Amino acid sequence: MNDIQAFIAVAREQSFTKAAAGLGVSPSALSHTIRNLEERIGVRLLARTTRNVAPTEAGERLLQSVAPLFEQINSEIARIGELRDTPAGNIRITCSDDAAESLLRPALPAFFARYPDISVEICIDYGFTNI
Repeated sequence: MNDIQAFIAVAREQSFTKAAAGLGVSPSALSHTIRNLEERIGVRLLARTTRNVAPTEAGERLLQSVAPLFEQINSEIARIGELRDTPAGNIRITCSDDAAESLLRPALPAFFARYPDISVEICIDYGFTNI
C-alpha cells in the first residue's frame, strides 16, 4: 500500500524530489521504493530521464485506476476522524424519581440540543445500584 501511494505521489508530481518532500522521505529512498514496486509487479511504471519523470502506459493505467480509490479511503478516514470531535453513544442514569424530575428533566432539552448523537436512558430505582 505504501509503495502504491509512493508511486501515486511521484506520478502526480512528476518529480522524485517533490514527491519525497511531500511524503517526508529522501528521494533516494523513494526511488528504491518505486524500483522495488516495479520489480515486484514486473512492469515499468515510470519513465525516468535526467530531467523528467513520467508515468509509462502501465503507470498511467495504474494511476487512473488506483488513485481515486486511495482518495476515497483518505476521505472516509477523515470522516471517521470527525467522530472523535463529536460525543456520541448511550448514557444510562439510575436515580430516584425526585432527582429525575428536579435535576435531569430540566437539563435534558439543552443537553440534547448540544449533543444530538447521545441517547439517555433514565432508570428510576430507589434501591442501591451496583454501577
